[in-house]
Amino acid sequence: MAMASHLSLFLLALSAISASADVLWNIDCGSSDTYVDGNFIGWIGDNDLIQNGQSEVVPSSNSVDHVMSTLRVFTTRKKNCYSLKVEKGGKIYARASFYYGNYDGKSAPPTFDLHYDGNYWATVETSNDQVVYYETIYVVNGDSMSVCVAQTQPNQYPFMSALEVRSLGSNMYAHVDSGYALYLKARVAYGTTADVRYSADAYDRIWQPAAIGTGLTVVTSDASFIDTTSIDDNPPEAVMQNAVTASKASDSIPLTIGFPARAVPTYMNLYFSEVTQLDTTQKRSFELYANDKPLPNPEIIFPPFGTVTEMWLTNFSASSNTSFSLVATSDSTLPPLINAMEVFYVDALADGTNSKDVDGLSSLQTEFTNLQDWSGDPCLPSPYTWDWLNCSSDATPRVTALNLADNKLSGQIPSSLSKNNKIKLTVSGNPELCVLGKSCKTESTSTGGGLSDTPLTSSGKKSSKLPAILGGTIPAFFVVWIIVGVVIVLHQKRKREAITAMTAGQTGGANMGNGGPRATANSGQMGGKLGQVAMNEFRVNVEQQMSNEISKLIREQVQDDDNQGVQNS
Repeated sequence: MAMASHLSLFLLALSAISASADVLWNIDCGSSDTYVDGNFIGWIGDNDLIQNGQSEVVPSSNSVDHVMSTLRVFTTRKKNCYSLKVEKGGKIYARASFYYGNYDGKSAPPTFDLHYDGNYWATVETSNDQVVYYETIYVVNGDSMSVCVAQTQPNQYPFMSALEVRSLGSNMYAHVDSGYALYLKARVAYGTTADVRYSADAYDRIWQPAAIGTGLTVVTSDASFIDTTSIDDNPPEAVMQNAVTASKASDSIPLTIGFPARAVPTYMNLYFSEVTQLDTTQKRSFELYANDKPLPNPEIIFPPFGTVTEMWLTNFSASSNTSFSLVATSDSTLPPLINAMEVFYVDALADGTNSKDVDGLSSLQTEFTNLQDWSGDPCLPSPYTWDWLNCSSDATPRVTALNLADNKLSGQIPSSLSKNNKIKLTVSGNPELCVLGKSCKTESTSTGGGLSDTPLTSSGKKSSKLPAILGGTIPAFFVVWIIVGVVIVLHQKRKREAITAMTAGQTGGANMGNGGPRATANSGQMGGKLGQVAMNEFRVNVEQQMSNEISKLIREQVQDDDNQGVQNS
């Protein structure tokens, strides 16, 4: 389909989605369609949102939504990401859904990792016949977010069925610092018999029916209307219309959550609404207990009729040894009750790769088409650094090396690089890179410092503009960074000798490509030290020579009718 048609469909979808102001993205992965679904407002396919992966059709099933009938599976690269525009500094609620449905006929649902913005999100465990989904709430640092799947097991290929992103008010889920993210553990509505979601919940949170334990009773509210706007987290009215209660005041309500064996930081929201108008002889009041004891500084809960009160619990850790229950106060004539509950795990957000390095890589990607399927955070999470990159182990990682060898790049190498005796530059595997002032038809080899060439090109055509890329579109810091990277990370067969020559006896190596192991702290430090030494030794030489020479080249080459930018095969 032509790009104009894709754009029209995309705008149509955005127009449909905008009918609900909280919806930022509804992405039907593996689909090329834009449509309005019976259960939702608008969905768009992902063909224009990601370059990698292949679409697959899932065998039809009446038990799942239409959006689960396709998926996108990723059989190459260790990490594949969607990058989506969002409001900078906004609080968002994201859900990634996965329905294997035996699409490949192997009856082998895969396991893989889920990331966002350089943070680990979850280990996805898919099912033959069940939809699994994972949710997170956090404040974004930039004007875009990335959601990635990463392969963790041989021959188990990650996929995604749907990706949804909502905007939340800044006052929602605000009892956790903005430097932390919430990961959904459970969201339950007591007394309902089916999921409650959009349109009952404007944010399309999924409230699942709760398991009702022995001795508990489902009760329905007598209120004709329940006002939920009085509390910041705005639960839908539908989940407040029912509740569970104990049979008598002396009985407690256990809250079954299923925490992991290892204690994890946890955040809880509990929602309460009285189900009947009490008379003067009745009183319902209760407390939240942890491990059969009242919480420090206990809060007495008095559920209001026709409105909602909320209790939140934060700054605590819980494990499988932790239990919670609602216990009536000694003067309460009625047993406790509860309408709904949300439970989240809490973890600190990663700072992400240094923003200057990210900007530099973005500039590089705009010129090298074979780098454009890089996506997500370049360095994080650490086992899933971009191919051909080395990164430091800092809290805010820096890129320490870029290995551009063996990429069949074309263009001219500026003399400021090729004639600099302090730089041993290897360009093997890029036969159409030309040394300035020499014919691309000839072979040239320089000894000692400077350039070491493989045979270049016999095409005779005028090459396009590598110098313009290095000097014109990439910031000055990044020019030096690329030079250092090329010096450090050499062709596979020559890297040991070259690194030894550069470091005068130091040891260390580049990361393996294709998602190989991340550099150790020592190798990251070595790369950083090498970079600093190189910068100190030839920063002025390189920047001055390249500035003058590249400006001249740009003026000459922008007049050419040849294809602009570096070409790759």
